[in-house]
Amino acid sequence: MKVLIIGSGGREHAIAYCVSKSKRVDEIYCAPGNAGIAELAECVNIPVMDFDKQVDFAKETGIDFVIVGPDDPLVAGCVDAFEKAGIKVFGPRSNAAIIEGSKAFSKDLMKKYDIPTAAYENFDNAEDALAYLETADFPIVLKADGLALGKGVLICKDLEEAKAGVKEIMLDKHFGDAGNRMVIEEFMTGREVSVLAFCDGTTIKTMTSAQDHKRAKDGDQGLNTGGMGTFSPSPFYTDEIAAFCQKEIYDKTMAAMKAEGRDFVGVLFTGLMLTEKGPKVLEFNARFGDPEAQVVLPRMKNDIIDVMEACVDGRLDEIDLQFEDNAAVCVVLASDGYPVSYEKGFEIKGLDNFEDKEGYYVFHAGTKFAGQKVVTNGGRVLGVTAKGADLKEARANAYEATKLIEFDNKYMRNDIGKAIDEA
Repeated sequence: MKVLIIGSGGREHAIAYCVSKSKRVDEIYCAPGNAGIAELAECVNIPVMDFDKQVDFAKETGIDFVIVGPDDPLVAGCVDAFEKAGIKVFGPRSNAAIIEGSKAFSKDLMKKYDIPTAAYENFDNAEDALAYLETADFPIVLKADGLALGKGVLICKDLEEAKAGVKEIMLDKHFGDAGNRMVIEEFMTGREVSVLAFCDGTTIKTMTSAQDHKRAKDGDQGLNTGGMGTFSPSPFYTDEIAAFCQKEIYDKTMAAMKAEGRDFVGVLFTGLMLTEKGPKVLEFNARFGDPEAQVVLPRMKNDIIDVMEACVDGRLDEIDLQFEDNAAVCVVLASDGYPVSYEKGFEIKGLDNFEDKEGYYVFHAGTKFAGQKVVTNGGRVLGVTAKGADLKEARANAYEATKLIEFDNKYMRNDIGKAIDEA
C-alpha cells in the first residue's frame, strides 16, 4: 500500500511514525513534510492547501490511502477533493470539519442537542459585543470564531481587558478573518483534559486521554501557543468521567452531526473542562491534537491503517482499540520568543542520540534541511517524547532526554506534567 500524509508538523511526524510500523504499507509520501518526516517518507514539495496538486500527485503515484493532518485543509475541503477523485482518504469532509472551523457552529450544535458546555453568546460585530460585556460577569472568555492556530482565545479578568480583547479580535483582526465573528463564553474552572477519538460517522471510539499545556511560560503564564507539551493519560479522567462523557458528549455529538447531515469521519478532538458541575466541552477539533498526538499515538497497539480504514469504510465497531498500560510525556523545544517573534535557521545537534533508543521519540515540528544539516524552521521546533511505567517516570525521562538536543535559541517550559504531582 502507498500512503500520502498531508502536513508538515509534529502531529504528522507522529502519524508517519505509526504508518511506518504498519505491515500493510510499502511506501510513504508526505506533502510537504519536514526534516524528521523525511527519515520515514519521501517528502513532496506541495503546500497543504494546494488540493489540485495533491490529487494530481496521488493519481500519478498510485496512492492508495491519504491521511489529512492539519485543520486548515480539512475545513477548506481537502478530503472532499480526494473523494471526488475516487481516492480513499481519512479525515472529515468540509461540512463536518466546520465543528472546528466555526466555534459559533459548534456552540450552537451543543446547545441544540443538549451537549454540556459553557454558557455563551455569538457576535457578528464589535458594537454588540461591547454592549454585552457591560453586563457580563468576569472573568470571561473571548474566542475568535474561525481557525487561529490554537491561539484565538483570550481570557479576560475585567471589563477593560475584555474591551481590549474585542478590539484585538474583531477590529484589529489580530487573528485575521477568524475574528469576523466572535463567541463570548462563561469562564469555567477545573481540570482540562483532551480526548481524541476515531469516528466513522456513526461509531466513536476514544483513545487514551491527554492534557496539553497551551501557555508559553512556566506556571501557565504568557501567551497562548499551539502547545508547549503534553502528557498521557490524564489521572483526572476517571472511568466514571469517561463513561459520562461517552454517553453525554461523544455519542451525542456523533448523532448530532449525523442528524445535521454532516456525518463525522476521522478524528474528533474534544477539549474538556472537569468542572464542579461535571465535564463540559471547551472546544472541538476535527483532527489529531498537536502535541497530543505525540503522546497518544506512540502508546497505540493497533495498526493505524487498520483503524483509519475501518473509519472510512464505516466499520469502526469491528475494531478493538487498544493502548499500552504505561504513560508518555512530550516536552516541546521551541525557539525563544515564540509565539511572537523568533529567529530561525539554527543547526540542531544531538538528534542522532535518539537512534534505536527504545521508548524515546523526537517528533519534528519546525525543521528543515540546510545542506546536510537539520536547522530550526519554526516557533515549535521539536517534540521530545518519552514513555515510562507511570507519568512521573515518563516525565523524568522526557526532561532528561531534552538535554540530549541543543540548538541556539532553544526554549522550553520546565513544568510540563507538574499537575501529575497533585494527582
